[in-house]
Amino acid sequence: MTINLAPVKPTISHDELDKIDIRVGTIELVEEVIGSNKLIKMVVNFGDHKRQILAGMKQERENPKEIEGKQALFVINLEPRKMMGEVSEGMLFDIGYANGIVPVLSVPERRVPNGARAG
Repeated sequence: MTINLAPVKPTISHDELDKIDIRVGTIELVEEVIGSNKLIKMVVNFGDHKRQILAGMKQERENPKEIEGKQALFVINLEPRKMMGEVSEGMLFDIGYANGIVPVLSVPERRVPNGARAG
């Protein structure tokens, strides 16, 4: 398979990278966002708390609920963002969107405790 590789982003310092909090969470629930043809709403368990995170993957998957129960990586220290009347408290890390391919979840190779930090 050939893909169009996204350009490399500008160089950042290790201090800047250290500011990004990437954690493993289990996707417990996936629901549609009413009125949106792109967004889904996930309830994600991070061990000591749960968060609602929105992702624009409704058209990328025939059945978005297929990711329920899966672990994935999330950025959890972004400012909350309101979209379509719902608040997103983080960002799903996925692979492929910037390259124009159907994105896949970025997942740990085996189950780890919810809330485990990447990096």
